[in-house]
Amino acid sequence: MLRPSPMSKLIVPDIQSLKPLVGTELGVSDWIEISQKRIDLFAEATGDRQWIHVDPERARRESPFGGTIAHGHLTASLAPHLLSQIVEVRGARMLVNPGIERMRFRTPVPAGARLRMRATLKALRDLPGGAVRATLTMRFEIEGEKRPAAFGDALLVYYP
Repeated sequence: MLRPSPMSKLIVPDIQSLKPLVGTELGVSDWIEISQKRIDLFAEATGDRQWIHVDPERARRESPFGGTIAHGHLTASLAPHLLSQIVEVRGARMLVNPGIERMRFRTPVPAGARLRMRATLKALRDLPGGAVRATLTMRFEIEGEKRPAAFGDALLVYYP
């Protein structure tokens, strides 16, 4: 495995080389800002325009959060982007995400906050044809907060 520096991407040379990594943290992504613009674009894309996400003035006045917050599903949707900063499995021609298990949204992410993801390889199962199904524990962290924004187990199938 190649990891030139502590914050750099883990390079796994092939799918089978994931096996010794079961039970270990693969790494941490860079911080990403959750701007109001990003929240608004997500609301537009999904049709979820609830005022706690898209109306900063009303959210300041009426929300228990003191301002707008990101959609929980916006946080989860960042997983592929953030995971690509953490690990690259070479020799995999395709990666499919058949689901996320036990996803919990624990702490609201305020507009303007910075978020990152920490990933641990929880389990690995061989599939026919040399593919493997990885269970990856994702933990989304908010800069300056002790409690995570969200956590859950992503199921990823790596195909050779």
